[in-house]
Amino acid sequence: MAQAVVYNVEGNEVGTIELNDAVFGVEINEHLVHLAVVRQLANKRQGTQKAKTRAEVSGGGRKPWRQKETGHARQGSTRAPQWTGGGVVFAPVPRDYDKKMNKKERRAALKSALTSKVQDQKLVVLDQLALNEVKTKEMQRILNNLKAEKALIVTADQDEKVILSARNIEHVQTATPATINVYDVMKHKTLVVTKDAVASIEEVYA
Repeated sequence: MAQAVVYNVEGNEVGTIELNDAVFGVEINEHLVHLAVVRQLANKRQGTQKAKTRAEVSGGGRKPWRQKETGHARQGSTRAPQWTGGGVVFAPVPRDYDKKMNKKERRAALKSALTSKVQDQKLVVLDQLALNEVKTKEMQRILNNLKAEKALIVTADQDEKVILSARNIEHVQTATPATINVYDVMKHKTLVVTKDAVASIEEVYA
């Protein structure tokens, strides 16, 4: 099993922890990671865009001038795409962007993403993260102590003090083992996980 150093909020080493190879030591499948990221970004799209074609805009039922002997190019409608107020060529219509991915593939992709953080030495394990009050400055100090920039902070449970203290820090996001996903893991440079959260992740995904 791989081992990771455990730090306290002051950035000091306080021990080590063994990581389950079934979650943090798998063979990385870049293809599945790519599919998971594409799927998540696609599923975020609303797909509600709409523009009118020349068949849907109002007006234009009458030919604007006769076909010949006017000196103008022939025109059949004032609602053709080249006219101001005309319809849009190949206008977008509402559609569903959702992509499907098997549950086993999604789990394998997340394990690959977590393993990549371990291999890149971008996984920081905290013994505990307990704040006495909501204070962004204190959260920033802790991240500075850990030398964690662009961090995804994973706690075992939803901690309102941690969430509120971190939400105004640029490129910092919070999650729990139930909400952690491939895109967030790969988007952030550092993965900061509490010991309790490591145990929960291993329990769910091992």
